[in-house]
Amino acid sequence: MTDTTKAQILAVARKAIHTEMLTLKHLEETLGDEFAVAVEMILESRGKCIITGMGKSGLVGRKIAATLASTGTPSFFLHPGEAFHGDLGMISKEDIVVALSYSGETDEILKIVPFIHSNGNRIISMTGNPESALAKNSDVHLDVGVREEACILHLAPTSSTTAQIAMGDALAVSLMQMRGFTSVDFARLHPGGSLGRRLLMTVGNVMRDHDLPVVAPDCPAAEMIHAISKGGLGLIVICDGEKIEGIVTDGDVRRAMERLRGEFFNIKAADIATRNPKTISPDEKLIEAEKMMTRNKVTSLLVTDAAGKLSGVIQIYDIKL
Repeated sequence: MTDTTKAQILAVARKAIHTEMLTLKHLEETLGDEFAVAVEMILESRGKCIITGMGKSGLVGRKIAATLASTGTPSFFLHPGEAFHGDLGMISKEDIVVALSYSGETDEILKIVPFIHSNGNRIISMTGNPESALAKNSDVHLDVGVREEACILHLAPTSSTTAQIAMGDALAVSLMQMRGFTSVDFARLHPGGSLGRRLLMTVGNVMRDHDLPVVAPDCPAAEMIHAISKGGLGLIVICDGEKIEGIVTDGDVRRAMERLRGEFFNIKAADIATRNPKTISPDEKLIEAEKMMTRNKVTSLLVTDAAGKLSGVIQIYDIKL
C-alpha cells in the first residue's frame, strides 16, 4: 500500500468521524423538553420498556434494550414483524413502547401502532422526521434527524444510527440518575463481570486458606527460600505461635542477598521481615482489598479474623482474574 493510498483512506475515515461528531453536537443542541417528558414517562411506568425497530434501527434498538436492562430499567426488544404475527401478546398494559424508525414511515411498525394504542400503551418514537406518521401517532417524539449521513453516497445509515444510539444512551443514563442507580446495583445485574465480582464477592471467597507458608521468627535463610518457593505466593508469613510477627517476600530475600552477600545465610527470618504487614478481614469485599493494595502499593494482604489470627492470604491476582 502506497503512502498516497493510506492518506486517502485516513482522509475518508476522518471525514466520516467528523460528520458523526457534528451529528452528536447537533443532537446535544436541539435536545428539548420532550426528552425529559420521555424519561418521566418511563420512570412512572410500572411495566417494562419495550423497544421495537426494523433493519438498522432494529439493531440499534436491540442495543438500547440491552443497555436499559443492564442499568436498572427492565426492557426487551420486540421485532415488529414478529409482533404483527403473534408476539403482540408480549406487551402488557403497563409497558412503554419505544419505536425506532428514521423515516417514521416503516410499514412493519405502523401496522402494530393501532394495537399499541388500543392496548392502552404509550409510545415514544425516535425518528428523523417530526411530520412522519409514526411521530404524529406517538405520545412523545424524540427527533434524531441528521443533516447528512457519513456514508460517501449519503445513503447508508451511519450518522443517523449514531444519533439513535446516542439518544438511547442518553435515556439510559438519565434514568440511572433519576433512579439513583449505583455501582452496587450495576454489580448485582452483572455478577459475572469483573466489577460485579469485585463488588459482590468477599475476601473470604477467594483467599488462599490452606497450606499457608508460615515460618517461625528464627527460621534460617535456607529454609526461608525453600518455604517461599514451596508456598507459591512469593512470600512467607512469620508467626510466633498464633501471633503474626511480619512477612518476608521474595523481593526482601533478593535485596538481602545483594546487600549481605556471603553473610546472607547467617540471618533469620525475623532479621529481614516487614513488621506490621497490611491485613484485611475475610468479610471485606474484593473491591476494598483492591483499594487497600493500591493505596499501600502492595500486591498481597494477610487475612485475619477478629482476634488477629491468620486466616489466609489474598493477592491482586485473586481479585483480577
